[in-house]
Amino acid sequence: MLLQEAGREIEELRKRLEQIRTIFDVRGKAERIEDLERQSGEPGFWDDPEAAQKAMTELAKLKSVVEPYRNIISRIEDLEVLAELVRESGDEAEQENFQEELRRVVSELDSFEMQTFLSGPHDDANAILEVNAGAGGTESCDWAAMLLRMYTRWAERKGYQVEVLNEVEGEVAGIRNATILVKGPLAYGYLKVERGVHRLVRISPFDANARRHTSFASVDVVPEITEGPEIEINPDDLRIDTYRSSGAGGQHVNKTDSAVRITHIPTGIVVSCQNERSQHQNREVAMRILASKLWELKRQEEEARLAELRGEQRKIEWGNQIRSYVFQPYQMVKDHRTEAETSNVEAVMDGEIDELIEAGLRAGIK
Repeated sequence: MLLQEAGREIEELRKRLEQIRTIFDVRGKAERIEDLERQSGEPGFWDDPEAAQKAMTELAKLKSVVEPYRNIISRIEDLEVLAELVRESGDEAEQENFQEELRRVVSELDSFEMQTFLSGPHDDANAILEVNAGAGGTESCDWAAMLLRMYTRWAERKGYQVEVLNEVEGEVAGIRNATILVKGPLAYGYLKVERGVHRLVRISPFDANARRHTSFASVDVVPEITEGPEIEINPDDLRIDTYRSSGAGGQHVNKTDSAVRITHIPTGIVVSCQNERSQHQNREVAMRILASKLWELKRQEEEARLAELRGEQRKIEWGNQIRSYVFQPYQMVKDHRTEAETSNVEAVMDGEIDELIEAGLRAGIK
């Protein structure tokens, strides 16, 4: 690497870091850290354990931004010193050392930069993900099950926990719909970009003539709302139905009418839960899902109102086809919003979707 090129690389790193500093308001966060550390050292700080714990949680969150930022600044300064040593000595080993360190700093900055796209008000929440088969009978039901497995495998790779809240099997194969709760840091932040219609093109294993079929399934994602503004739900606005649990579960499936379906009449939102052992527990979980969906609806309405004030024209996001998965005649997964694509279909279906998700985050998809 020429020294002139090295200088440009370092300058580019500084520019990217400056953008992050502005977006994250690093200076303001550093001042808040000093304030919280001062408070935590005062007598009586722990007299109110709840307030103290809240302050310590905020402190940890602020430090998770400021400390990596300062570390990368220090690493860039070290790179500049190393570049100067290479310039003076011309030593080949020193140059290789510089290139290796540069790669490490770029990788670290890439990871840190990703945090700027995961700083929304509920990005750190658990995610409630729902998959619904489109028109097309068995084909679409099988496709919905494949998508559900893809997201489950992705979550497992991330070290997240997955809890099946509701699952309705297809008549022949797959699922008509399913709802899962993905538990882990930033689960919603990552999965929010997956909201939309997913299209599959393949030679159908259910077609005796081995013809190519196109199938659709929709994915909806909302954050699990456990704190923040209370969502008021009028009991008179609800229709609550109970039914017998179905789907996988073997001997542990409750044979009574313990499954619960709640319809929010004003919005038409329908949520179900059949995973818990009792009707009461299923109703509790279903109400939690409903509150999360109503919060998301409110957020979308506010976003649409602001877009109208700005004169923007936006399509309804859930109605858009966001990604195609082609198995035959060639293999390709392509995101139509970002143009990100890969020919490794098998890996994608096994949950390796980080590159597609990160491309969506960098494109500002919400």
